[in-house]
Amino acid sequence: MFKYLLVICGLLISTAAQAAEQPKALGEYGDWTAWVYNENGNMMCYISSFPKKDEGKYTKRGDIYIQIAHRPAEKTFDVATFVAGYNFDTKAPLTVKIGKETFNKTFTQGDKGWMVNDSEDRRLIAAMKRGDRMIVDGKSSRGTATKDTYSLKGFSAAYQAISAKCKKK
Repeated sequence: MFKYLLVICGLLISTAAQAAEQPKALGEYGDWTAWVYNENGNMMCYISSFPKKDEGKYTKRGDIYIQIAHRPAEKTFDVATFVAGYNFDTKAPLTVKIGKETFNKTFTQGDKGWMVNDSEDRRLIAAMKRGDRMIVDGKSSRGTATKDTYSLKGFSAAYQAISAKCKKK
């Protein structure tokens, strides 16, 4: 009996710890949501959005979204992560278009894509603040081309919310 009580207590503690680790919404801003999260004892802030339109001749696709993250403890800010809902073809480019600007200095691994460096992340963020929509073109490891269209409505306000919460030191 005591053994089972210990197991149940352990599960409750584990469940409580996991619940404490869930992201907390800072607010919704247009089509973007700002979040704060305790990541291994360090604060992380991020904003995320889902595409308004996703196109491609696929039969099955997982979650599709973009996330912009600040991790002050690691001194990393403005890291854009594109999640495609499929594994990328690593030889095909991930291309992002905002207005007349095209971003193709990217790399992919599994179902995620990133800009190649901090400078490209900052350039992307600046364009997102000015733009009204963003188009992300990708290609799956099976050869399926996709086109995801994101609204940038509320992006600047959501970005300001995480920048205020996770400040550079």
